[in-house]
Amino acid sequence: MDDQNKNLILATALSFIVILVWFVVFPPPEQTETLSPETAAESTTSEPTTASTPKAEGDTTVAAQSGGATTLSQDAPRLAIDTPSVEGAISLQGGRIDELSLKNYRETLEPGSDIVQLLQPVSGEEPYYALFGWAPGAGLAPDQVPNADTIWSAEEDSELTPESPVTLRWDNGAGLIFERVISVDEDFMFTVIQSVENTGSQTPTLAPYGIIARHGEPADMKNFFILHEGLISMSDSELAEVDYDDVADYEFNPREGAPAEVLQVNENGWTGFTDHYWMTTLIPNPGTPFKSVNKYDPARNIYQTEAVQPTLTVQPGEKATAQTRLFAGAKEWEAIRSYQNEEGVERFLDSIDWGWFFFLTKPIFAVLHWLNVTLTGMGLAGSMGWAIIALTLLIKALLLPLAYKSYVSMAKMKELQPQMEKIKETAGDDRQKLQQEMMALYKKEKVNPASGCLPILLQIPIFFSLYKVIFVTLELRHAPWIGWIKDLSAPDPSSLYNLWGIFPWDAPEPGSIMALIFIGILPLLLGISMWLQQKLNPAPTDPTQQMIFAWMPWVFMFMLGSFASGLVIYWIANNTITFSQQYLIMRSQGYRPDLLGNIKSSFKRKTQTEEK
Repeated sequence: MDDQNKNLILATALSFIVILVWFVVFPPPEQTETLSPETAAESTTSEPTTASTPKAEGDTTVAAQSGGATTLSQDAPRLAIDTPSVEGAISLQGGRIDELSLKNYRETLEPGSDIVQLLQPVSGEEPYYALFGWAPGAGLAPDQVPNADTIWSAEEDSELTPESPVTLRWDNGAGLIFERVISVDEDFMFTVIQSVENTGSQTPTLAPYGIIARHGEPADMKNFFILHEGLISMSDSELAEVDYDDVADYEFNPREGAPAEVLQVNENGWTGFTDHYWMTTLIPNPGTPFKSVNKYDPARNIYQTEAVQPTLTVQPGEKATAQTRLFAGAKEWEAIRSYQNEEGVERFLDSIDWGWFFFLTKPIFAVLHWLNVTLTGMGLAGSMGWAIIALTLLIKALLLPLAYKSYVSMAKMKELQPQMEKIKETAGDDRQKLQQEMMALYKKEKVNPASGCLPILLQIPIFFSLYKVIFVTLELRHAPWIGWIKDLSAPDPSSLYNLWGIFPWDAPEPGSIMALIFIGILPLLLGISMWLQQKLNPAPTDPTQQMIFAWMPWVFMFMLGSFASGLVIYWIANNTITFSQQYLIMRSQGYRPDLLGNIKSSFKRKTQTEEK
């Protein structure tokens, strides 16, 4: 076997092994069962507990929010929320933001599908909401600060819009008047300004806080190894991602009254919950120290994250104010980047799970997004699919010098075939002599036999990075391309089972064995493109090599058939461009690939094998 074929076999085998390992280590995400009605009923009758205790100017404890299992009153007044991006309501019981849906995103591609609901009240199936308040310190009893059951007052017919904030008020009857001004922008950022005015003669201490509470794990969790879902926080430039299981495994913290982790943030940070495409995050003002608390209440199955700011002392006749922002919405790259770059939310883009290859995934998506915006501006339908193809062109252009060097080296290796055969004959069974003379020949002719592997090996981290980008970024979700491709983040829905839609019966269920066998149009094109690229060179004479080369395109076709359509489009485009590059470079080196002859000879060999 000559060195050129050895390198080709090695590179192909490495690619195959990496893909196989990927399937074993990162299996498709499992579907999780939804809560039973009985379990859901148990989890929706509780309020979060809070026992955080900041240390500043006195001892202040965030009081229990309900003092027991309290159901949210159905008669509590509510204020509507209406923006271009979200709709929902604020409950005046506790002043909580507990009802929020995302106007621009639907649950499925089915016509009339419900819009995505992010936050739900305690009476909902999956309670998930944000609370704000003041923790009482010295000189204050728990009932002298607003809690989860406090009924706030507001102007009649108030509605929260980007143009009109809402103001909530509550008088504790003991000299303290609490006020909460809530505003929202056109995307997903709420600003909550809390103030307390001391009209009495006492000098109380109290600490402002924000809480996000989630009853149970989300029913639609992907449970996929490469995707983080759970608690996420940034603390003085340190990113922390904690799975729900790990939160439940925290040691019991006596001060918090629950399994909890407490971290002091000195300057900049944020904390919240992240899902696949959605997120809720508490963001104290940049430069404001705060205590970040993650906890779990096993008795009531409530996950909770808190941002507790330093204790304030309010002198008689004075007013204390604190601000916290709440991001609640879709993880849109452009919006999150704006909050990071223009509004000072440190490393907010890292709330998107870029993974281990972040040094590749972040720039790859930035370029992909720019291409998509540019092509959309040109009025091109299915622009994200075309952006993937354009990105492939850019990547291949960047790798062209290396590819050119590799193909030139391969062409020279072909020219050296006669000399290599002579060396093999003279060396006989002397492996050491053969190795020495081959290396001398390579050095003399300035040929690197390993250079043919590099372009293929470099594709592996790029392939994995693009896979990650397509899987985790919201912009690929439900993004159409052409015809039957309605979602680039999902596998090709067409199937050989119904002859790709010609026969009037449904394709197999996605993810099933039948769907894996009866592949779609894109996987088939992938196999053909790999097969044609292979035919640029004559098949090796060794029978084992022939078999490996003959099966490789079709094995990859079935293995990659269940991948996201966007990734298969990239692979097809990559194969097509590689084919064109290799053909032109070979021609430039005086070698004319006999594509048609190589295809015919492969069928002849099959016929001869069948006759034997």
